Amino acid sequence: MQPELGTVDELARRVGGTVAGDGSVPISGIASVDEAGPNALTFATDERYLTAALAGRAAAVLVDASIPLQESAKPLIVVENARHALAKLLAALRPQRPQGPFRHPTAVVEEGATIEDGVYLGAHSYVGRGARIGRDSVLGAGAYVGDEAAVGVACWLHPHASLMERCVIGNRVVLHAGSVIGSEGFGWAFIEGRLERIPQVGNVVLDDDVEIGANTCVDRAQTGSTTIGRGTKIDNLVQIGHNCRIGKHSAFAAMVGLAGSTIVGDYVMVGGQSAFKGHVTVGSRVRIAGNTMIWGDVPDGASVSGAPAQNHRDELRQQVWLRNLGKLYERVNALERK
Repeated sequence: MQPELGTVDELARRVGGTVAGDGSVPISGIASVDEAGPNALTFATDERYLTAALAGRAAAVLVDASIPLQESAKPLIVVENARHALAKLLAALRPQRPQGPFRHPTAVVEEGATIEDGVYLGAHSYVGRGARIGRDSVLGAGAYVGDEAAVGVACWLHPHASLMERCVIGNRVVLHAGSVIGSEGFGWAFIEGRLERIPQVGNVVLDDDVEIGANTCVDRAQTGSTTIGRGTKIDNLVQIGHNCRIGKHSAFAAMVGLAGSTIVGDYVMVGGQSAFKGHVTVGSRVRIAGNTMIWGDVPDGASVSGAPAQNHRDELRQQVWLRNLGKLYERVNALERK
């Protein structure tokens, strides 16, 4: 039977790699070291994983050129960057996005909406009055685009993703299932002993190549726009508050929360479950460890962790001190008894 992916030689040509060993071995899938079967290609990004891969069941190994090669009966595909090469190969296994032009009979397009060429409208998708859907974009089943919202070229709104009224997304933007762009900002004021809503009349603007994870919410601005810059990637279950401004090519892991009016620079990496108190500014090329509490401004290039956030090395040093407090307590008690 013809392999799904090709031979080792063919895969190496796709990723610009070189083959050490038998390049005619057929490959039918890609899997991690622990899960790889006898017809699979596995991958190694360090010496430990390479040792495990060579001892495992996989037919061949994709290996980073920075790792010293070991003698092996398995063929190796040696590449400059194993992660980049793996991404290229996995793309061949990813289900293809739906192709337009297509409009399901249950899709609703309101009066005044503009649907450009090649658009795919899935079952029960909705396009509001005066909205625009750019060419080759996809609205999955139940996807929602509100009145006067704008979707760029080649975007993909997965099932039940929502782009609320007057919000704008650029080209090649991906909204995963259940994400909500332009939900009402959390604005309230105490008036005569009760909470009264402050109207949120702004919108959300996502630049080109932004990706928003499943069940993530980006609130519309009170006035003006909540913005996310070009190429930024947001994981699942993230909350972006009203009037936040996030720069380009940043990454936010799951369960991060940004209170309103937080400003984040370019090329920022944020670990999961981190929280920003709002009205703070985080510079560019900052690294924020998981579960960090950002209570104040963070300068460009900093690496921070802890609650509240501080220099990462200082936080590690403090954690060591805390773990040694028990021994110090026992020593002080012993001295006092003497």
